[in-house]
Amino acid sequence: MIGVMRVVAIGMAMITWVTSGYAADPSGYGQPGGEFDIRIPRVPADQLAAAKATKPPFAPTPEVLAEGKAIFLGRGTCFQCHGPEGRGDGDAAKVLPIQPRNFTNPAFKKLRTPGELMWVLKNGSLGQSGKVPGTGMLPIVGQFLSEEDGWKVLLYELSLGGTE
Repeated sequence: MIGVMRVVAIGMAMITWVTSGYAADPSGYGQPGGEFDIRIPRVPADQLAAAKATKPPFAPTPEVLAEGKAIFLGRGTCFQCHGPEGRGDGDAAKVLPIQPRNFTNPAFKKLRTPGELMWVLKNGSLGQSGKVPGTGMLPIVGQFLSEEDGWKVLLYELSLGGTE
């Protein structure tokens, strides 16, 4: 397979996709222009158990969720890709080959733990392991946000939408 590289500038970050080395182009894991298959973990298999066991250091109180929302809509720039309501429909999503995660999807919330989401915030989801296809999500925690702010954002994301 011949590798393809796409580069898109979004907010204060540069996103690069390298889609070589997979049996299929990662965009094939979801419907065209759709959300990446929620059943496929972003965390490499050898780190998945530890990620799943990682718990938030605080509860999702109304104050924590309000801070998480402010970060999501502000300096975290999450809304640019994930949309202001977390549906994966932000303005930047229009130019991405895979729709950003829809945090209002109850099925997604049943499949992914907070620890897995923190792993993605720390490591991104660019397919860097060669074992898990990438989505274009950049590592945010440690570069743009502190770990504490990352927890607040992901707890806010998990509060969006309903449950099944």
